[in-house]
Amino acid sequence: MQESPVPSLIDLGKRYWLLVYKPRELVLDHGKGARVWDTEKRDYIDFGAGIAVNALGHHDPDLLAALTEQAGKLWHSSNVFYTEPPLHLAQELVEVSGFAERVFLCNSGAEANEAAIKLVRKWAAAQRRTPDRRVIITFRGSFHGRTLATVTATAQSKYQEGYEPLPGGFRYLDFNDADALKHAFAAGDIAAVMLEPVQGEGGVQPVAPGFLKRVRELCDAYDALLVLDEIQCGMGRTGTLFAHMQDDVKPDIVTLAKALGCGFPIGAMLAGPKVAEIMQFGVHGTTFGGNPMAAAVARVALRKLASAEVLQNVRHQSAMLREALASLGKELDLFSDVRGRGLMLGAVLSEKYRGKAGEVLDFAASHGLLVLQAGPNVLRFVPPLNITDEEMADGLTRLRAALNAFVAQ
Repeated sequence: MQESPVPSLIDLGKRYWLLVYKPRELVLDHGKGARVWDTEKRDYIDFGAGIAVNALGHHDPDLLAALTEQAGKLWHSSNVFYTEPPLHLAQELVEVSGFAERVFLCNSGAEANEAAIKLVRKWAAAQRRTPDRRVIITFRGSFHGRTLATVTATAQSKYQEGYEPLPGGFRYLDFNDADALKHAFAAGDIAAVMLEPVQGEGGVQPVAPGFLKRVRELCDAYDALLVLDEIQCGMGRTGTLFAHMQDDVKPDIVTLAKALGCGFPIGAMLAGPKVAEIMQFGVHGTTFGGNPMAAAVARVALRKLASAEVLQNVRHQSAMLREALASLGKELDLFSDVRGRGLMLGAVLSEKYRGKAGEVLDFAASHGLLVLQAGPNVLRFVPPLNITDEEMADGLTRLRAALNAFVAQ
């Protein structure tokens, strides 16, 4: 009797995963720094960092030591009891934030944003605002998560189709349009404005100069909260620990995830003085949030990502990457714009190549480079924040080869 062939790992994914992903057909196996290897022993420079998650690259020894030490002590207890790592992490997040008084720890960015939305509504209720006066403004091009509330906050219809009826209480405006925001406030029903200082999935689009300050002024004038989603753009990604620090504003709520755990799942919502005491016993919670292993890793990640050494490297490598992208774009007539902040850069495909970002990613992978897209027209570059000069140079060499092959097809 002939034996059935052993299925490949990719075959297993195609057979057993829910069909919500379309991974490239390679299986990553291990990594070090900004390099990863697949099961076929091919190496890649990682300019995607797990969608801006692996901010300290792969196999960072300090993160590994923190995880190993905590794994030998206590994995989980729930929030019915105190454990040491999340207590210190909360304290440290408050101290570095410059605005927060309390922290809610969870497992992901979507959960952090869900908590922020609920906090806004609770705050509005405490002010005796009727439900129709608890509207949250978000902006077209935003991405705030995949739960039903956060996908509704995400002002992109492609993420919402088929999930109707969506929750009410959200209103969408054009990003960076201060006049439209002022007009919206005139309705008298706005409880909060929620935005990303640099939109990620929306095409790596940063706030315009002065826009965030204007949003803060309008929120103050109309007694509304400012909620900043820094899940992708925070934790040093833009060259400062928090992206909004470059805009000289103090938010009421900030949400974090991705790089906060540098690969270990964790999220956080930071609450400023206006809202820090609103949520009382029993109104919200999580089973796994504040997990001691996740918090132990996040404490080390936070310390390293806040260091002058890492932040300086972000600015240094950003200049190198931006210059290379501009040069390649001009040479190949490939990019119409290079935008973003720090090591969160988007290269916008020129009219000739619109809609082909995914195809470029295939060429990049075949040349040993992992890159992301932000929609069909933007290549997204979010490498580890501690990437070395050598790794960056190697990655750019591979990028040049991939782009040349793409335009020559």
